[in-house]
Amino acid sequence: MVEQAKSRVAAVKESLTEKQASPAAPPGLPKPPVKKKEEGPKPSDASNHPLAERVKSKLPGAVSEAVMFLGQLSLRIEPSRILEVCALLRQHEEAPFDYLSDLTCVHFPARTEAPFDMVYNLYSIAANERVRLKVATTAEMGVESVTSIWPAANWMEREVYDLFGVGFRNHPDLRRILLPPDWEGHPLRKDYSLEFVENQWTRKHLPEMTDVQREQIEQRRAYGLEILSVPQERQMREIFRGGKEVMPKDK
Repeated sequence: MVEQAKSRVAAVKESLTEKQASPAAPPGLPKPPVKKKEEGPKPSDASNHPLAERVKSKLPGAVSEAVMFLGQLSLRIEPSRILEVCALLRQHEEAPFDYLSDLTCVHFPARTEAPFDMVYNLYSIAANERVRLKVATTAEMGVESVTSIWPAANWMEREVYDLFGVGFRNHPDLRRILLPPDWEGHPLRKDYSLEFVENQWTRKHLPEMTDVQREQIEQRRAYGLEILSVPQERQMREIFRGGKEVMPKDK
């Protein structure tokens, strides 16, 4: 083992000597170009996809765009046709999309004409296929509820209504599901303030504090000492006063 170690050290010394003896590169020689990073995957047109063609043939004008990205098909649907498209996909003979795996929303504040994208992620259990539907809309216009096709959409649509403020027509019980009924604003909108929101709800339900305590809180916020807040400020979840139940339970 000692001899092997000595031979390795000798080989390293020999290689260093060869490098030092080799002539240096002439000054002013340009450096080799830096290899550019490979570009990531990009969406491609999927107008000829069998599923996109089927929806177009059955419901002319319902699909405005078909895109393939990372092996998944996305169809942009006209807002007034979303219920028809969902019903068609639910009743597909070869690949019935019988599972609504997710229903969510994306906010694009700069897109003033239709700042919200409703996103439906559908899955066919029998065919092991997925498709994504997108619908552009406004909070006031909203979209048609798909609870008549997938009953599981009930709570998903209520969550979108609660956190984004997008309405769903013909929903059986459209009300907030995560926040109290009298909460102001919709926290998942990108224009919602990330700082402490002293809205009407917090003023109404926070425990009573003296003027001295309020002054201390303002000073701690000014110096960034939120961690030293008084217990009344930290216990935001204890909102029950006088036996009142702020968020009634579902019956």
